[in-house]
Amino acid sequence: MEIRMKWFYLLGFLLLLFFVIYIFLKLQPVWQPVINVVFTVLLPFFIAAFISYLLHPVIEILHEKGMNRGLAIVVIYMLFFGGLGFGIYKGIPAIIEQIRELSESAPKVAEQYRHWVYVFENKTSHWPFGVHERMEDSITMLESRLENLMSNVMGYLTRIFDFVLLFALIPFIAFYFLKDFDSIKKMVWYLTPKKWRKQGVAFLGDINESLGGYIRGQIIVCAAIGSISALLFWIVGMDYPLVLGTIIGITNIIPYFGPIIGAVPAGIIAASVSFKMVMITLVIVFILQFLEGNILSPLIVGKSLHMHPLFIILALLAGGEIGGVAGLIVAVPILAVIKVCMIHARSHFSKKEEMVPD
Repeated sequence: MEIRMKWFYLLGFLLLLFFVIYIFLKLQPVWQPVINVVFTVLLPFFIAAFISYLLHPVIEILHEKGMNRGLAIVVIYMLFFGGLGFGIYKGIPAIIEQIRELSESAPKVAEQYRHWVYVFENKTSHWPFGVHERMEDSITMLESRLENLMSNVMGYLTRIFDFVLLFALIPFIAFYFLKDFDSIKKMVWYLTPKKWRKQGVAFLGDINESLGGYIRGQIIVCAAIGSISALLFWIVGMDYPLVLGTIIGITNIIPYFGPIIGAVPAGIIAASVSFKMVMITLVIVFILQFLEGNILSPLIVGKSLHMHPLFIILALLAGGEIGGVAGLIVAVPILAVIKVCMIHARSHFSKKEEMVPD
């Protein structure tokens, strides 16, 4: 009887939870504008905090080697934001120009693929009805997306420029985060209830150990792979090397699936040039994966996550289904945080059970 009542209580709790969630979603027009304003205001702080988190270990290393802490902050700060600003100043116009050229050449690329489909259709006329129509529809969709690529990019840039003042604050916020890092830690320590302090420090330490090295290493590896791929594509005379290098660099952060996703645009563009360029592109992709898998990642990233590949693949599939490419990028870091949460939750509840008298 007691077990049955527990099930009834659990069912009632779930029904109440679903009802609250339903009401919350129905009231979305009320709270959505508030969430948007809060998110817009706090976004520069989140970005600045993330940048400070990435740069702080480098500053600590320089400080331990004898450099004055303030000077170390200024040096790393200027190198990071100076290099980032120079890259944006020089790189963004060149990338936009190549995207414009790619968008304008969409009919030519589509025509080349239609010619190949025509030859393919003559040799596969016995194939089932509908196969060739699907191929033609795919080419038409590809042409449409390439033609709209420039307008989409400019639309995203326009949105970014709408928040240019907020993004301009990021370097200043990041500087104060770096300068007052220890003070911020003390403030968080005193604001945290005493009973949670020890466990909270251990929890954040484990997340930092599991995730910090991985994120910093992945950013360095992705930047290296993107730069090397753009350089190699430029050397062999491939069209749009900066665009392709940027795509390969960004998607390389996705384990296992990233190299495939990044290689697809390069393969499509290479196929519109010649079969020789396709083979050259495959060789370049193979070289990049060899560098990333056997040299860069083991040397820079290492095995900081300590997770089985099956769990990583499962997280990637779930992230891709929920959030597309963005979901694929954040899936592994979220999995690492969930892993740490589960370990600490198990430790917490096991301690509580030990404290309960028999």
